[in-house]
Amino acid sequence: MTEPRTWTLSNVRPLGGEPVDLLLEDGLIAAITPHAAEHASAHDDALPGSQPRPAPGGATAGGERASSGIGAEHAVVDGRGLLALPGLINAHAHVDKSWWGRGWVSYGGEGTTQGRIAHEREHRAGLGIPSESGARTILEEFLRHGTTATRSHVDVDLGVGLSGLEHVRAAAESLGGAVEVELVAFPQDGVLRRPGVVKLLEEAAQLGVASIGGLDPAGIDRDPVGQLDALFDIVERTGVGLDLHLHDPRELGAFQIELIAERTVAAGAQGRVNVAHGFALGELAPGAQEELLGKVAEAGVSWSTVAPVRSAPLPWRRMGELGVGIGLGTDGIRDLWNPFGDGDLLKIALQFARVNGLHTDEDLAYAVKLASTLAAPFVHRHAHGLEVGARADVVLVDALNVQDALVRTPVRELVVAGGRVVAQRGELLV
Repeated sequence: MTEPRTWTLSNVRPLGGEPVDLLLEDGLIAAITPHAAEHASAHDDALPGSQPRPAPGGATAGGERASSGIGAEHAVVDGRGLLALPGLINAHAHVDKSWWGRGWVSYGGEGTTQGRIAHEREHRAGLGIPSESGARTILEEFLRHGTTATRSHVDVDLGVGLSGLEHVRAAAESLGGAVEVELVAFPQDGVLRRPGVVKLLEEAAQLGVASIGGLDPAGIDRDPVGQLDALFDIVERTGVGLDLHLHDPRELGAFQIELIAERTVAAGAQGRVNVAHGFALGELAPGAQEELLGKVAEAGVSWSTVAPVRSAPLPWRRMGELGVGIGLGTDGIRDLWNPFGDGDLLKIALQFARVNGLHTDEDLAYAVKLASTLAAPFVHRHAHGLEVGARADVVLVDALNVQDALVRTPVRELVVAGGRVVAQRGELLV
């Protein structure tokens, strides 16, 4: 499907507000104007394959049935009064790891971090992991569910070298940039305990990844100072970011978070460091938690979570007050670590709401913002949302309001990525 450089997505309700028309031009939102129903043309295209029907709230959604969707020099596509969300941003993914599309793979191995690492290393080659096709499969599911940008960790180790980065880059390019992918070179098998990995991370940084990763400096490498020394040396010399997985619990995890904050300030890397998971933060006593959060906020360290169901709730409200950025992610999807996941970040936002006890309208809307506008820094976007100048990433759903969209996670009626229609009624079009 080829879209014109300029077209209008008409009669949509941004975040449940009044109906507007979005003028999309050269992949950006160029203008937002109030929708005047009396100005709607009988020649406007409805969403391809749709039938006129009542829109949420009782308004009538008009438009002729269209067989080809956007195709005119300047088409006007009728959004039927549907709720419009910004494109979703997945702040923590592993698009290189999945076995999806290769038949069902039974869960196996030991359920510890080290056990999962060993199990993955033993079986990934037999499943063709990593590969361009495997990464594309996951990116397609992201798009189908309205995710238009992601930060993805990609394994870099002595077995696969830097090949995973090449596969993921190729997969993203094959989709024409519909989903923008920011890469993290991730040492899943450890840093110091595998001689040669530091050199690979250095090479990845030189090849242009946005960040390098780290993994449980104490629990895996058993040398927190040594691992952080090696990682921050690369950060300081190359200017890349650092996105570090931290599973170690309670006081051990808190000790490492404190070290990360101190090293971030010393390296002048404020705003470039993220802690992924960081379960320890939710497990601390209130006084210790508040003290640690102060250091994290001062260092400008952000946080990403996949809101696992058995984890301690994060102090998300206090983190917001202190300016500690939070991003939501799917983590691995149907991989050798776990058999779960379908690529729907809105479901992760719902899970975050449940795990952390969100109930009010304001808090439920906040969960959706975490999955969209508030996650912009995780993919280095200065503007992301339904606003003039932002990339034209728009997701339409049949919902009363943002809260309804969150708790029902309805099918994505239309997904626009960079001004291109990429999915319709949950089906991919690219």
